[in-house]
Amino acid sequence: MDDPTAAMRKHLVRYIPAFSPRLIESAAGSYVHDSEGRAILDFTSGQMSAVLGHSHPDIVATVSSSIATLDHLFSGMLSPAVIELAERLADSLPEPLSKMVLLSTGAEANEAAIKLAKLYTGGYEIVSFDRSWHGMTSGAAAATFSAGRRGYGPVLPGNLTLPTPNAYRSPFRHPDGTHDWQTELEYGFASVDAQSTGALAACLVEPILSSGGIVELPIGYLARLRELCDQRGMLLILDEAQTGVGRTGTMYAFERDGVAPDILTLSKTLGAGLPVAAVITSPEIEQLCHDRGFLFYTTHASDPLAAAVANTVLDVVERDGLVERAGKLGEQLGDRLGELQSEFEVVGDVRGRGLLQGIELVADKQTKEPAEALGATVTAACLERGLHMNIVQLPGMGAIFRIAPPLTISEDELHQGLDILDASLRASIG
Repeated sequence: MDDPTAAMRKHLVRYIPAFSPRLIESAAGSYVHDSEGRAILDFTSGQMSAVLGHSHPDIVATVSSSIATLDHLFSGMLSPAVIELAERLADSLPEPLSKMVLLSTGAEANEAAIKLAKLYTGGYEIVSFDRSWHGMTSGAAAATFSAGRRGYGPVLPGNLTLPTPNAYRSPFRHPDGTHDWQTELEYGFASVDAQSTGALAACLVEPILSSGGIVELPIGYLARLRELCDQRGMLLILDEAQTGVGRTGTMYAFERDGVAPDILTLSKTLGAGLPVAAVITSPEIEQLCHDRGFLFYTTHASDPLAAAVANTVLDVVERDGLVERAGKLGEQLGDRLGELQSEFEVVGDVRGRGLLQGIELVADKQTKEPAEALGATVTAACLERGLHMNIVQLPGMGAIFRIAPPLTISEDELHQGLDILDASLRASIG
């Protein structure tokens, strides 16, 4: 391959707006290494997934052993690793969440959750946020409103939206200027009720919207959402693809609010960078859906390799105290980002928790006009200095940085990355 760039242009489908200009050849710990031997600190954990960093020795050992012994089976066959994972996830969750199906991707998990909800309730209408991202398969894509809806024809019928409770930009305000999320949520459900045909099945949301711009649900929001769903006979599905398995400083993000879902989906963080996903629900929901003929038959359902990897992730997270560590490092991250917000006029907002946080760049703090061109400039400046930062690559979102380093990142590495971000901001604004 004499010219990788030319080969890329000739042969690869551009499935995102743009590829990174660096060709990556290896990765270890908190760093990826490009084809010229440069180490790049990874502040996105791969695709927000590698919670144990890259090439973690325990994961390497598990994959090597599984490939050599038992990696894949007929989907109707089970291995001990799958049963063990189901038990462990049930033990980590509040009752009645205790029934699991093991899959591969977050979209696939959300697809299965949506089908369970539709079969259980008899409805077909799915409610999600207007800045949501739940995947690119048909049902998950129909519940995704932040991007990808133009040019493909009709989506599945029955998808309705709630306004995303973005405290920084929401037009719903109390007289003192603070975010009035209660009125916003009631307004949203009034709109849902007006549009519904009477077949509401579920509300599917992330506790912290990631692709939607690192938008954290206000305290109290999830409890009220639960009540509104219960009043309408809807199930509550929480998509914890990016917030699960310790990233926010609790094992699951919903623990902060003390509000458990009817169905929980896990993916990215459960596999630590490998394709692993799970759907967990209650015995009541599973039994009724089984009685009604629930079918979600995929080539890699209950794969032994996926289960072994997920069990190893849970082992390492518990052994190394990574949930608590994410909380402590998250405090340091939040403090440093707060300092940037105080110092730089272009840093309009800081939000998120644990090791999933973000900043929004603005041209002016009063008007809050997004500074998308500056976002691209800062991204390039960070990469040149050895830090991979990720702006939300969606229309109108290019001024929002997502920061999600591995839970194993050292304090020195975390602050090194933040120093690079500081320097890149200074250089970019002159």
